[in-house]
Amino acid sequence: MESRRERQRAATVDEITRTARRILVADGVEAVTLRAIARDMGMTAPGLYRYFGNHGELLRHLVAALFREITEELEKGMDALPNREIGLKFLTVGRVFREWCLAHPREFALLFGAPPPALDDEGPIDIADECGRQFAMTFMQLFLHLWEHHPFPVASDDELDPSLRVQLARYRETRGIDLPLAVLQIFLNCWVRLEGVISMEVFGHLDFALDDAEPLFELTLKDLAEMLHVPYTPPRG
Repeated sequence: MESRRERQRAATVDEITRTARRILVADGVEAVTLRAIARDMGMTAPGLYRYFGNHGELLRHLVAALFREITEELEKGMDALPNREIGLKFLTVGRVFREWCLAHPREFALLFGAPPPALDDEGPIDIADECGRQFAMTFMQLFLHLWEHHPFPVASDDELDPSLRVQLARYRETRGIDLPLAVLQIFLNCWVRLEGVISMEVFGHLDFALDDAEPLFELTLKDLAEMLHVPYTPPRG
């Protein structure tokens, strides 16, 4: 059982994280400084070092909280559907992910845009990395379930580009995933297209042609559904 001091510390860390997010949403990641957070909370900047060692550690804690939030939203969307509706689960996850990203563009930019210097490091795995992997595994577990119960035709590993084959084999080994390399290639292809079309919409890169990118997004989902040999169902309404 946590002690009173531990509960108080956890509550303060949570308040710091929520304050950092509020500043991020209002003014962008450049404004998320220890001084700004301390001022907003009525603390001194040195006082924050009792909870976070530096600015980068605070940002990585915020990143972890955001990944946890997205993961919870995706799981909630999947849990609302029967397990047998694997195709609909796939479509739902894509739609829920897009909805979250459009509703939280500044948070999306922090997670999926160019990382600020405080996050651009090759240090040891920490809470941000772990939560990011849990987010990614939400998609991977869905894909694994799809392949297990509804396998679709794929090329043989020998038909893949040799350089790509080596990289996919390395990725498979580091993630401990038991999938044919050609299936992993399709998984990455799906993710690149899904995140790509969402990124372009969130960052306004489709505004030159579209004021409503949802139909284009649905066409992308339909293409991916055909690639995975699952039925495409238009969104309700």
